[in-house]
Amino acid sequence: MNGKTGVYYYTSLIVFGKGRTKDMDPKNLAKDFVVSNPLGIHARPASVFVQAAADFESEISVTNLDSGNVADGKSVMSMLMLSAPKGTRLRVEISGRDADKAMDVLSALIEGGFDE
Repeated sequence: MNGKTGVYYYTSLIVFGKGRTKDMDPKNLAKDFVVSNPLGIHARPASVFVQAAADFESEISVTNLDSGNVADGKSVMSMLMLSAPKGTRLRVEISGRDADKAMDVLSALIEGGFDE
């Protein structure tokens, strides 16, 4: 961890018969971010985030670590209710079989300042 962001991985194993193991679905991931785009999470970044999140079957939630507000990452209205200006600390939590891919895509969006 570098102080600004951190990744937390939670995985479980299930035993199938004679010593065989398989990753348990779903995977649960969490990562912290700091909003870096100048206007924070307004309509355009919220819409871009939700459109990207909709491509995945995983459940995605976003928490404003400064206020405690929690948003459904697949709802534009919910994301706007985060009230997240520049500098806000966010935690993205993803649970599902495609959590790894979803976290990669959504991390790139946030860390890239939503290309603003």
